[in-house]
Amino acid sequence: MNEHDRKTIFKGILFNIEQMDVEVGLKGCHTFQVIRHPGGAGVLPVHDDGTISMIRQLRPAVDKMVMEIPAGRLSPGEPPIECARRELLEETGFRTERMVSLGTILSSPGVFDEVIHLYAALGLAEGVAEPEADEVIEVVRLKIDEVLAMAADGRISDAKTLAALFRWHLLQGHDEYGNA
Repeated sequence: MNEHDRKTIFKGILFNIEQMDVEVGLKGCHTFQVIRHPGGAGVLPVHDDGTISMIRQLRPAVDKMVMEIPAGRLSPGEPPIECARRELLEETGFRTERMVSLGTILSSPGVFDEVIHLYAALGLAEGVAEPEADEVIEVVRLKIDEVLAMAADGRISDAKTLAALFRWHLLQGHDEYGNA
């Protein structure tokens, strides 16, 4: 990939937009616009009894309450695992003894450079949630089978949540090396 004329055409509160001309193989030069985002972290709270806590959160972009895992944007220089811990505490009130990495996802690589780091939080201790002023959140605790059924039938449609659930479900019954 050979880039030319990269410039920021929009600077926003949450993201910037860059425009660039890119030589695509033998097909010539094409103009691309990319949304530059600092990335984020999401965390799947798993209780000792195997139940999962999800949040139902108002998402004005889609004009509805969305069932999802706690998540948020990385602050400058913030390690993803610390972002996950911060968001878990802010949105649910839970503290965690142990975080298990569930890898990363690219939210929409055709237009975004956002990378979301996923974790499962284990050894949860309850506390008091402190959502930000613009957040309307309800914490919902469900059995894993209920959550998976909601993912399968479309009641859960948030991509980061689906990826975290899928990866956590695949890890169950296996050790850290994938052995049954």
